[in-house]
Amino acid sequence: MNALLGAYPTLTDSMSSSSINKVSPQGLLIAIGIVFGDIGTSPLYVLAAVVRGHQLTETLVLGTLSCIFWTLTIQTTIKYVLITLQADNKGEGGIFSLYALVHRFSGRWLLIPAIVGGAFLLADGLITPPISVSSAIEGLLIFDPKLETEPIVIGILIGLFVIQQFGTQLLGKLFGPVMLVWFTFIGFIGFLALLAHPSVLLALNPLYAFRLLTQYPGGFWLLGGVFLCTTGAEALYSDMGHCGRDNIRVSWIYVKLTLLLSYAGQTAYLMNHLGKQVGETSPFYSIVPAPLTIFSIILATLATIIASQALISGAFTLVGEAMRLNFWPRQRVAYPSDERGQLYVPFVNWGLMIGCILIVLHFKESKNMEAAYGLAVTLTMLMSTVLINAYLRMKQTNPILSTLITALFLVVETTFLIANMVKVEEGGWISITLGLLLMGMMVFWYQGETITHEFIHYDTLPGNLPVLKTLSNDLSVPKFATHLVYLTSADDYQKIEAETLFSILNRAPKRADIYWFIHLCVQDEPYGMRYKVDTLAAEDVYFVTFYLGFRVEPRLNFLFRQVVLDMVADKEVTIDTPYRSLNVHRIAGDFRFVLFKRFLSYDNELSTYQKLIMRGYLLLKRIALSTKESYGLDTSNVVTEAVPLVLSPIKRLDLERLPSELSHPFSPPA
Repeated sequence: MNALLGAYPTLTDSMSSSSINKVSPQGLLIAIGIVFGDIGTSPLYVLAAVVRGHQLTETLVLGTLSCIFWTLTIQTTIKYVLITLQADNKGEGGIFSLYALVHRFSGRWLLIPAIVGGAFLLADGLITPPISVSSAIEGLLIFDPKLETEPIVIGILIGLFVIQQFGTQLLGKLFGPVMLVWFTFIGFIGFLALLAHPSVLLALNPLYAFRLLTQYPGGFWLLGGVFLCTTGAEALYSDMGHCGRDNIRVSWIYVKLTLLLSYAGQTAYLMNHLGKQVGETSPFYSIVPAPLTIFSIILATLATIIASQALISGAFTLVGEAMRLNFWPRQRVAYPSDERGQLYVPFVNWGLMIGCILIVLHFKESKNMEAAYGLAVTLTMLMSTVLINAYLRMKQTNPILSTLITALFLVVETTFLIANMVKVEEGGWISITLGLLLMGMMVFWYQGETITHEFIHYDTLPGNLPVLKTLSNDLSVPKFATHLVYLTSADDYQKIEAETLFSILNRAPKRADIYWFIHLCVQDEPYGMRYKVDTLAAEDVYFVTFYLGFRVEPRLNFLFRQVVLDMVADKEVTIDTPYRSLNVHRIAGDFRFVLFKRFLSYDNELSTYQKLIMRGYLLLKRIALSTKESYGLDTSNVVTEAVPLVLSPIKRLDLERLPSELSHPFSPPA
């Protein structure tokens, strides 16, 4: 029987949330390697982004360090490490996981911040790999100021995207040790530089940040550069499912210490150059001892590659969750390894690669990319604050405390957003435009799917059992299949789409021995895998419901086969072929799936809004996978029927019948 139906995974082999949240040396190393790549490479460019082009003064230098310290404290430590990590959806994090967790308690309107936040997080992700890798490679300018770094950066990025399809589990084992060396290195050289001017630690006093914003000319607008120190915080939350909340929290203590030492060391260097302007060389490389320069460039390059890899994997996960939540057109998803949660989305991979290459060719240097970096992610952070407020209310947190927390983050993030607006003309328009396009794409798809499902008409399934059983036993109708399977959006066995019944009974009647109806229910939890079978008529009609987590690939062909085998083992159904010549050899009957391909009928009277949404939706369907591909159905046993989609039927026309000119009908010839 197994050989006949094929090999497939068992439902009990599903990925479940394990005890990764337990603090362990291995968990801490994984957290350091995966979670903090983006935020950990920010010392390469943050201080340069703030002070470049300005004459160094004590107010500027110490005020910048003070702003960085308090940004890391308020945004990264308090908001994400302490508060947001509490909002885990059965071990998973990220803005879509957060939405899935809270939307049932706060209404559908929360899909707005979810879509906006997810879209702009993806958009900002296009800038992260180019700016990180460029910042590291530009350390070579110390040896050759005229070196063209773009070909090197593009070569590294292409190699990074090419290896995605083969899985990164081997490379992933190096992430932790390499990033641990990186953080230790930047902390150590920062500490050495700090010894020359330890008084810069006075900048931990927020008064210095206040002076920068109020006394330094244009100081407020420098916050756009300061914000770059916390741009990896949102990814920190998204990676919770890989490392566990407590491992992230404990490892952050060490990571934050090394980051502050690096920023403090660079600040000490700048304090020794008051009255001057910073050159093209980043303050980061300026504090590296000369014998360690080559080592620092190699290590920084590895760290930025790891940061980029983590972001690319995060983009795959984000799009995968968006597809489960109906925010994104179905795309082919591959699982190149057995690593928990690792997936590969070719459409996203190659799209990101092309985008990153274009970013490098357009901006050429990391200092030019700084203008486009960070602007979009401020919108993501604002949206996550809205969702966190919903989470706090769901947990019945003290209303006053919840309001104060939300107000603090909204004020801080709105301030950063305003400060970042100066980047729009200098390059920020790219990430904003891309974010708006992605947001529009999600809105069109979600609304198109919603409108389509709203106009699906249902009929009673139990009420049609007699006609289905009669058809099944009518030998005058040619047999279509032994087992006929339909996917249905009906969430229980009481109803079925009218078009499904029309397909079986009217559109060339389809006789089968057994009719199967399958419904897929996507759960808010990430890795759940359960199913239920309702027997409407033994050996005639069955209704199967799958309850799959939003991170589980819906391989219905495999899953359905296992359900059938379980039922055969329990003697609930017989699947042997009814044909005598084959039955004696214990050969199972054939299974055939019937799917519908909907198209917009001309017989519609749509509003302007509906026309706009449906045109965009149908355009996106061209890049989406077909139903059989997205649900993992074999093409050999699938039949697709074209079904007109009538959303708003045309009213009866005032059609006038003219009288015939014939006085009497023609008589047949004798």
